[in-house]
Amino acid sequence: MTSHRHWTFGDTSLQRVIESEGPLLSPFEIFPDCTQAHLDANRNWLVPRFQDAASGLLTITIQSFLIRRDGLTVLVDSCSGNDKETRARPQFRRAQWPWLERLREAGVSPEDIDIVLCSHLHVDHVGWNTRLDNGRWVPTFPNARYLISRREWEHWQAAGAKALERTGDYITDSVLPVFAAGQAELVGDEHAVAPNVSVELAPGHTPGQMMVRLGEGGAQAILCADLMHHPLQVRYPAWSTRFCTDPGAARTTRIGFFKAHADTGRLIFPAHFPTPTGGTIARDGKDFRFTFCGEDHACCGG
Repeated sequence: MTSHRHWTFGDTSLQRVIESEGPLLSPFEIFPDCTQAHLDANRNWLVPRFQDAASGLLTITIQSFLIRRDGLTVLVDSCSGNDKETRARPQFRRAQWPWLERLREAGVSPEDIDIVLCSHLHVDHVGWNTRLDNGRWVPTFPNARYLISRREWEHWQAAGAKALERTGDYITDSVLPVFAAGQAELVGDEHAVAPNVSVELAPGHTPGQMMVRLGEGGAQAILCADLMHHPLQVRYPAWSTRFCTDPGAARTTRIGFFKAHADTGRLIFPAHFPTPTGGTIARDGKDFRFTFCGEDHACCGG
């Protein structure tokens, strides 16, 4: 492993492309079960890295992951995007993030992307699917196939406009143009993207949320999408977010995931954990803990 932003798993490499990282969400907005007492009990590790002392907001990273293997370039999720008008949250409305420049700094142009893998269809995961071109939304990655869970797509089609009231309608500007361009491909609950790169269902946060598994045997990593949003959910696995379509299913998926991967040394990459994002899960008595890469173990070279 070469750095906190670049990992290798056999013949597969993984790199982060960050759109934003900083205080964003109130713990009481995102977690219905959170109380001030919970925050006080964990203040010694929460502040200042995971919670901003001045505002009380939790630090949230919005990022993509680049997977490269044998000439294939895969982008997992595409953040919140620029120029989006119909957004309820001010941080996402008419934003001007330098995300494309950061993609190029990683050595990749939009034309180089072969596959865009949408872990799920939430506003902060699909924004760069499209870009504004002379007043029209067009696919940002002209040569890519956009892989979307069939289960996920059917959910959002059936949910209708009411499901978008909290966020604003991002489906129209960031998802539908990909279908119109003929670049969308619906996949099942399990799908082999390439040798040693596959997706599997992780339901609850959304019905068709997909995790990405890289590598094989002991040298594996899992991009677990929004199965957990913040390290507080490792301390309190029963906490689901207000954004989960099925909080009970999300809780079951998360606890099962922790039990399956704790103490295996397997690298886990949640979508919204702050730098360096990746780490391992371990049992801590009856609880769990998350150890980031480079902290107390050598998962990525210290």
